[in-house]
Amino acid sequence: MTDQASQLRPSPISATVDFEADGVQHGFLKLPISTDESAWGAVMIPVTVVKNGEGTTALLTGGNHGDEYEGITSLLKLSSTLKAEDVTGRVIIVPCMNTPAVMAGKRTSPMDKGNLNRSFPGDPNGSVTPQIADYFTRVLVPMADVVLDLHSGGRTLDILPFGASHVLDNKEQQQAALEGAKAFGAPYAMVMFELDAEKLFDTACERQGKVFVATELGGGGTSTPQSIAIAERGVRNFLIHYGLVAGEVEMPAGGQMYLDMPDASCYVQSQHSGVLELLVALGDEVKRPNHRLRVRYDPQRHRAGGL
Repeated sequence: MTDQASQLRPSPISATVDFEADGVQHGFLKLPISTDESAWGAVMIPVTVVKNGEGTTALLTGGNHGDEYEGITSLLKLSSTLKAEDVTGRVIIVPCMNTPAVMAGKRTSPMDKGNLNRSFPGDPNGSVTPQIADYFTRVLVPMADVVLDLHSGGRTLDILPFGASHVLDNKEQQQAALEGAKAFGAPYAMVMFELDAEKLFDTACERQGKVFVATELGGGGTSTPQSIAIAERGVRNFLIHYGLVAGEVEMPAGGQMYLDMPDASCYVQSQHSGVLELLVALGDEVKRPNHRLRVRYDPQRHRAGGL
């Protein structure tokens, strides 16, 4: 953490759980707010801590965006089923990072229009969303050794299910994250290029030297039995891979495909509005078009002023 970060005032968020106590604890990250609806109100972010002795600490997060349901659902279920005797080390589960957005079923918070995954490292003096980001950056992430942040496409995207890591200066950290992304066991895995990584949760974790794995697990503003199954299997695989629970990593029945995403050219975006016609399905093979224009020279048309 930077000297500037260490000089910030303490986070206004307080936890109702003891992160150092063994056993299973369910509680909240409590952020005081004062609104027209509640003068002495609070944003209550659910948190579960499952600890059994010393060992690796995993931070599992969902609901970074409120309309991405695979992470929210799978981690809420894990929170109610994971037992201390099944764990070696500590698992911190936050199924609804941006709780106001999750409650509204929207990508961003209705309280301040904040996009949590574009708000890091956060600000304890800011509005609700940067205050949440600040708590994760300065309190939760330093506790963790490995971080899994579960995303999907939300209402505006539909994405093949994959686990992802990033290119990092620290190649040992990069390799550990790539191995975790593959071990998650989604049908696809990749080293992902981010268009604007500066304010992402990913970057806040990686700059603290944490092993960080992200996912995209579907989209369309809903979930399916298949996408939830991938998420649940992936979370368990992640915990097994990093030694927090016993068992064998389970890979998809059809195998796993590795995708290369080296730069921004992998994002092909329309410059215009209009009606979208999908000509290929997700996962279909496509080839780069040949942009060379072939024109046959016609002397008659040329003399008449044509090409």
